[in-house]
Amino acid sequence: MTEIYVAGIGMTKFGRHPQRDYKDLTREAVELALADAGAEQVDVGQAYFGSCVLGFLQDQHMVPGQVALRAMGFEGVPIFNVEGACASASSALFLAAQAIRAGSCDVAIAVGAEKMISNDKQKMFAAFDSAWDVSTAEANKDLLLKMGEGLVPPEGSQSPKPYSMFMDVYAAMCRLHMKTFGTTQRQIAAVAAKNHGHSVHNPLSQYQVAYSVEEILAAPPITYPLTLPMCSPISDGSAAAVVCNSDGLKRLSGDSSRAVRLLGSVVRSGTNREATDYRNHLTALAAAEVYEQAGVGPGDVDVAEVHDATAMGEIIQVENLQLVPFGEAGPAAESGELTIGGRLPVNPSGGLESKGHPIGATGLGQVHELVTQLRGEAGPRQVEGARIALQENGGGIVGVEEATAVVNLFARQ
Repeated sequence: MTEIYVAGIGMTKFGRHPQRDYKDLTREAVELALADAGAEQVDVGQAYFGSCVLGFLQDQHMVPGQVALRAMGFEGVPIFNVEGACASASSALFLAAQAIRAGSCDVAIAVGAEKMISNDKQKMFAAFDSAWDVSTAEANKDLLLKMGEGLVPPEGSQSPKPYSMFMDVYAAMCRLHMKTFGTTQRQIAAVAAKNHGHSVHNPLSQYQVAYSVEEILAAPPITYPLTLPMCSPISDGSAAAVVCNSDGLKRLSGDSSRAVRLLGSVVRSGTNREATDYRNHLTALAAAEVYEQAGVGPGDVDVAEVHDATAMGEIIQVENLQLVPFGEAGPAAESGELTIGGRLPVNPSGGLESKGHPIGATGLGQVHELVTQLRGEAGPRQVEGARIALQENGGGIVGVEEATAVVNLFARQ
């Protein structure tokens, strides 16, 4: 197969950017990625632009990629808009690599951008409401909330303030895992404490404040067992990656030894299954496929970035990715296995809980961290000796699981 490289990465700081529009955020990330790769705009043969709420929140319902990239000088090249809810940017990367493997170009760019912060909080939270089948919204909610039945939330564990309805869904998934495997609220808090601790050393993270497990448990509730620091914030931001084959890499003026290989890339949609059939979760199936594609196993992974829209997401996905056995991610987090310096560091960036979650850009934010780690350029949060890195990013919900999942494996040259 054609060898695919990530030659350049760029990312804005995730967070609140009230004075900047999505075009300005895109410009920063793209210019950083091009400079990092030693590339010019004319080197880019195709562009893939991931976003999902720019229409709802910014009224840019069509051609957001063409608008943003033309504003910074891209002309003539094919530009494709990619929407996969929170997996939009990772899907853009998959498609950019696919185009190169198909011989359509030697160099492509994947971009993700989102402008989510709004003074209208009701509208801001409503932006998530179409990440499932809107024609069956009540039935969807009933199906998903049933997963949490049988575990009664303590009094006072529900926020009186507005929040995304998906937090209720995540909480139901938490309760199901708690009932099935004995996972505890303290273990979920341990994941959040770990990730907030990691974020202290990430200058691009939305939050850079460490919390103890006790502080997270005592924090304002969202919906049991989730408290505020266990949940990702709403964010603005953009990230980009320059992708190429060997011929493209030779043409770029950057240091080719810093390019990172894309060993495998898999996108899957969900299937109809029982909620407790974890081994057939779409991410578990995608992980098995990407390991086979790349010729490595979960034991070869040195560092991972996984989709933790809540801390429970990390527990579920670490198990789906076969990094720990089913039911053992909570204890692994609590014992320090998943912390930098532990057996397998997960979310050294701080994860979505701390780094931020501008949903159309999130996947490439994860890639930015993993490329930085594989280059040995992560500073105080560096995972020692990292050579193989795993990324997982999911988006939307259909049935009892994500509508789409992307799993990528990267390797240091």
